[in-house]
Formats: sequence, structure tokens, C-alpha cells
Amino acid sequence: MTDPAAPITIDLRIPGTWAHPGELIERLPDGCRLTPETLTLPDATQVQFGAVAADGQFAQIFRSSCRQPATDDEFVTVDGYKVNVLLSGPGGSMQAARTMMQAAAAVVRAGGAGVFIDNCVLAHGGRHWLEMTDDGGPDALSFAFVAIVAGKSDVWTMGMHVLGLRDVIMKRVDADGFDIVEVIRYLSRGDKPVEDGHVLADLGGPRVQAFAENRAEMPAGSPLHNPFGRLRLVSMRDIAEAN
Repeated sequence: MTDPAAPITIDLRIPGTWAHPGELIERLPDGCRLTPETLTLPDATQVQFGAVAADGQFAQIFRSSCRQPATDDEFVTVDGYKVNVLLSGPGGSMQAARTMMQAAAAVVRAGGAGVFIDNCVLAHGGRHWLEMTDDGGPDALSFAFVAIVAGKSDVWTMGMHVLGLRDVIMKRVDADGFDIVEVIRYLSRGDKPVEDGHVLADLGGPRVQAFAENRAEMPAGSPLHNPFGRLRLVSMRDIAEAN
């Protein structure tokens, strides 16, 4: 069983070429303050701060994880990065995700090349991250924090727990005719919660029924762990044939 009350932490990595902490501090936006352990935003919100030296693997991981291509200059910075700024803070709601997005944006504005998200294994170039931060809406947040993974037989999401939602899984063959991206956007907007047994209809005609699965694929303690479980979307055609 999953535990929806389990704490969720958003973990972000921001590569840059800062030579020393003072350079980062000098370039932070007005109103932000930095200590060896905490980044404080202009509204006094605090997130956990850390830093690790560059290694031989992260640059390639960042490149291969970008949802959309970063700029050439951003990739140059990633390839030559000297330090990864680590930001951690509470997740599990749209507002919590928005706060962490704003915290990472402050570091990007101070010279960070982009943002890598441990909770969904997605990366975004700095320019795109700032655009999503300025937007701040549900679509921007879900695009930033939710990955879509296609396996041999299924398609599923990673990262919905960051927004306080169940992940979604469906057969790959059904995803070809039913837009899982629209499902993510619908859930993120939160107009009408989707629970066990609810039916979703695509404008093109296909319909699916949602079945709650109260188990997590990733173990507790992993940044990918979703304590809310997931929703399995099953084609109404398959349900009818099974009956």
C-alpha cells in the first residue's frame, strides 16, 4: 500500500561555472539570500541548498534528458560546468512545485545553465525554465515536472507526485488513440478530480475508465516514489470485451 501522507521532496540540480560561492551570491536576483545550507527567496521562503563538484557523467545525462533542446550556449555551459547547485524542498502540491520552480529560476538567473529534476529525470535549459516560471500555470508545471515513458506494452508518467497527483499508466496501443498528454493537463488543472471508476472521453471518440492502484513502482526514499499510487486507464473497448 502507498502512504499519501509520506513526505515528498523535490530535488533539483542546476549546473554552472561559478568559480566560488561568492560569485553565485553576487549574481542572485535582488531579495535572494544564500547561506551554506539555505537559499532564501524574496518572500522569505527557504529551500535547502547544497553544491557538488562536476563529474564525468552529468553533462551527458543532462543532454539526453532534455524535454526540448537547450540553447547552444546553455549546452556549452553544461559541458564545462564546475559545480552542480542542489536545491531541495517540499513537494506534493501545485504551490510547492511552483515555489521550487521559482527557487531554481533564481539560480538560473545567476548563471545556471538549466535544471535537472531528480523526481522525473527530466532536464530543461535555462531559457525554457524561466519561460515556464514566468507562466506558472498548471500546464507549465506539468510540462516541467512530469515525464512520459514509453515501454514495450505500456506508457506511463513519472513525477506527478511532485504536483500531489497519482501517476498515470495505460496500454501503449491505447495511447496511440487517446492523448495521455491531455490527461496530464486535465489532472493538473484540478477542475474535477479523477478517482477510481471515473470515465474519461477523448474529443475524437475513444473512452477510458480509470482504476486506482494503491501501490508505488519505486521504493520509498527514491525521488521517483509516488506515495499517491497511480491511475490505470483502461479502454472501454477492452472492458466490454472482457465482460
